[in-house]
Amino acid sequence: MYSPASAVPLIVPADIPVGARVTVRVPASSANLGPGYDSMGLALGFYDELSVERIESGLEFVLSGEGSEDVPRDASHLVVRSMAAAFAAAGLQVLPGLRLTAHNRIPHSRGMGSSASAIVAGVFAANELLPFEFRLSREQLLQVASDMEGHPDNVAPSLFGNASVSWGQPGAWRSANVPVHPSIIPVVAVPDYEVSTKQARSLIPASVPHEEAAANSARAALLVRALSHAPHFLMEATVDYLHQGYRVPAMMPSAALVAFLREEEIPAVISGAGPTVLAFARSRDEIEVIREAIEEFEAHDPQSVDGERRLSWRVMPLEIDTEGVTLV
Repeated sequence: MYSPASAVPLIVPADIPVGARVTVRVPASSANLGPGYDSMGLALGFYDELSVERIESGLEFVLSGEGSEDVPRDASHLVVRSMAAAFAAAGLQVLPGLRLTAHNRIPHSRGMGSSASAIVAGVFAANELLPFEFRLSREQLLQVASDMEGHPDNVAPSLFGNASVSWGQPGAWRSANVPVHPSIIPVVAVPDYEVSTKQARSLIPASVPHEEAAANSARAALLVRALSHAPHFLMEATVDYLHQGYRVPAMMPSAALVAFLREEEIPAVISGAGPTVLAFARSRDEIEVIREAIEEFEAHDPQSVDGERRLSWRVMPLEIDTEGVTLV
């Protein structure tokens, strides 16, 4: 079981020499995957990159890409807070001077795990800056990152790659890695509107009928089999009873696209808390089928953002990341 370091510092900032630098690449992730609410996730081959350099003092930021204009440039920055948490877990209680250079590609508030990726990038980069004898294991990094995120469903795939099934409680999180069948290709459709995770979560009731919970547990179990060995089960395995239906009011265009794709026998779900839609191609040929279906949906979709502007969807076939966060 994970336990944080003692309040007595074991390391001091001087143990990380000025000029020390690491660069990490961290994948996006899609959580829930239909029935795997708050427990399943998939690492996507779409990456943020972060470089951290030890400087004499203070915090410096060189930020670009998705959301870079809106994030703070002080100690409240999510990556800085994540680094501080990892340092503290290893015994370094005082944050050293740091320069963060980040290029973000993962869109914010779209259901692709942008906050989890930032957390994983921060804890991993901090760990790599530490003297070797003080570094945390990836299992310990899972605890730090999951405690910050609140649950490990996005954190685990960004840390370990592949698909993951995660469970546990603060300080005692666990995750099982699930290698994905090579024929499965995730295709994301990212709309040009945002949904906050807090808003999406607020729509889910505190309890559901027992029969729905039982049905969902069966589909979640089947999903592990479908992802790892039997892609032909993906349509049945991605049926959800716990969250997607309740969240429709917050993302009606995305819910409509999921329904349209499923009518075309394409396994599709809301990615994470939305509004991105994740569809599973079961062969390379099926990628084009999904593209054409989304184009047809766009051509006839009456939904709009503000009553005038029609939605735009960015469609991206992606690889499944199999490594998780890595040093560049």
